[in-house]
Amino acid sequence: MRSVKSDKTGGGTREKRKRRQWLSTAKRLNCERRERHMEAVLKNLASTVELLAVAAHSGVVEQWDKQTLSRAFHWARYCEHLFSRFHNNSAVRRIMEKQLQLTNQSLQAAISGYTEVSFSDLPRCQHHLLLGLLNNPKLPSSIMRILFDSKSPADTKHSEYPDVTGLCSHMIQCKSACKVLNPLTDQSAVGADAEVQGVMLMERLGALMSQSSEACRTEHFLDSVLQGCERAAEHFCRVIAAALLTTENSASQTALQDFLMDWLQKKHMLMHMCSALPTTLLMDLAKEHLKFRDAYYDVLKKWASDMEYSISEGEWVQTSTNPTVSFQKLTEHFQALFDTCPSLRDDVEKELNALKISDGDFDVRGLSVWGDLLSVLNR
Repeated sequence: MRSVKSDKTGGGTREKRKRRQWLSTAKRLNCERRERHMEAVLKNLASTVELLAVAAHSGVVEQWDKQTLSRAFHWARYCEHLFSRFHNNSAVRRIMEKQLQLTNQSLQAAISGYTEVSFSDLPRCQHHLLLGLLNNPKLPSSIMRILFDSKSPADTKHSEYPDVTGLCSHMIQCKSACKVLNPLTDQSAVGADAEVQGVMLMERLGALMSQSSEACRTEHFLDSVLQGCERAAEHFCRVIAAALLTTENSASQTALQDFLMDWLQKKHMLMHMCSALPTTLLMDLAKEHLKFRDAYYDVLKKWASDMEYSISEGEWVQTSTNPTVSFQKLTEHFQALFDTCPSLRDDVEKELNALKISDGDFDVRGLSVWGDLLSVLNR
């Protein structure tokens, strides 16, 4: 009996010893897995911070393509996820902050003008990536066209490209990108996509103009974006309008908008803008920019001068301008301009009357488009 009890006692002891060894081994392996996982997290964090620095400061972005851009925003979203997961874990947070400190020190030594990334910056990594790209003068136009794609999917969790509209609030709220639409502007007429892309456009123009005194380089950028947006010309017109209506009250902002206006006139884009945009948006532009108001008035005169009276239709119709504008729409444009800029009315009516006189000063309908315009506007 004693030997049986002794065997049972010895067997139980061996089982307990094995269990303790197994638990110790499992604990050690689990600890090693956590350490390896944390090492991978810290490595990915450091690599993403380096990626942000490359996007903002390196000429390597000239070689970026769609896949590179997609991966860049994927890793930016990864860092946003890290913040969401660990910001309440003080132990892990301290480890990540130490890694950020080391990475920042390395990048500050290597890159002039580098701005460090803190743990509190992580939830806006996509924004920092976008802003860095926009301010990098080496960014290729092909990447800009992707960022200007108004059809970017909104669900960034399953999309390979960034949701530009989803970054709109970040762009507008950030102190370094505080250009917002004039509060009096009809924002619904602009649209959320065009609003943020207008801010993006001004950021990009500012970066190009500050890096180079050669206007042709900035014009080439605008030409390439325009070329890429040919199938969405109306949307691009809204983007331009949003850019012209951003407010920062600085000399540099005014210079950028003047440059943009000059480019529009050089590319004969204004006529298309005036026919494509809502009248309310055109009036906002006319109120904000004297140069646009004068150019807009020139477009209206051009539309009128291209009209001929159709006896069969009993109305003035356009013969050469594309897209066509009806006489009724033309008078609505003039009336809206007078309502928005009352001080302009007297001078415009004097000029229209002079043009009517040059046509023979007849008061008979159908003989002078200028006379018929005056007749309708003075009712």
